[in-house]
Amino acid sequence: MGYKPTPKSEQVFRLLQKIPKGKITTYKEIGSKLGLNPREVGRILSKNENLRGIKCYKVVGTNREIRGYKLGKTEKIRKLRREGSDILHHQIDFWKWLPTMKLCY
Repeated sequence: MGYKPTPKSEQVFRLLQKIPKGKITTYKEIGSKLGLNPREVGRILSKNENLRGIKCYKVVGTNREIRGYKLGKTEKIRKLRREGSDILHHQIDFWKWLPTMKLCY
């Protein structure tokens, strides 16, 4: 039996589906938009079973650190790099992404 999304998780997942290719956001940004704690956003994303439709790898820590991913950090880094992110020591190149780290909703 799979995970049954809650209304909160459905909100998070819908928001993530709106992030265009090549863009990223933070747990805090999503939490601020939806009135959730960033850690709660992380817990919701950890339960995502639709990795193709809901691209939770596009979410990073506020300090630009690459956080957990169901398929592992290495795969998250690979996917982010494929979309154009510069990553060094498990962190996003913040200055490159600063102008785009807002959700596109």
